[in-house]
Amino acid sequence: MQTAVESPVLDAKIRELCQSILDRPDFTDLRRRIDAFMVDEKAKYEYQMLNDSGALLQQKQQHGVQISEEEIGRFEALRDSFMGNPVATEFMTAQQEVSRMQDSILKHVQKTFELGRVPTVEDMNDGSCCSDHGCGCA
Repeated sequence: MQTAVESPVLDAKIRELCQSILDRPDFTDLRRRIDAFMVDEKAKYEYQMLNDSGALLQQKQQHGVQISEEEIGRFEALRDSFMGNPVATEFMTAQQEVSRMQDSILKHVQKTFELGRVPTVEDMNDGSCCSDHGCGCA
């Protein structure tokens, strides 16, 4: 017995969605920006250091440990150095765009399961008004 997850029709539609993503006019540029970051060892190192420092500060804050001005200064210096690198800022922008696409796809799929049908624009608005949906307010 074949399950819905193993369905050749569903597999074909998933591949079609993937091809639609690849066919987006901005996809090549997104990949270029991500790939440029992935080969920039300095940017990757600074990104790791920034993430590690931010995680440490967040952990201290969550545990009620006082964060010194020196620690904040080191974090801000790391962030400023990282954000001063155009490869890094383009990567961050590309990463945000990819994340928005992924979120949109996931929300549509989740809403489809919730409603038992393809969601409309109104369904996706969830009763809220947002400029992203072309309603003209915000």
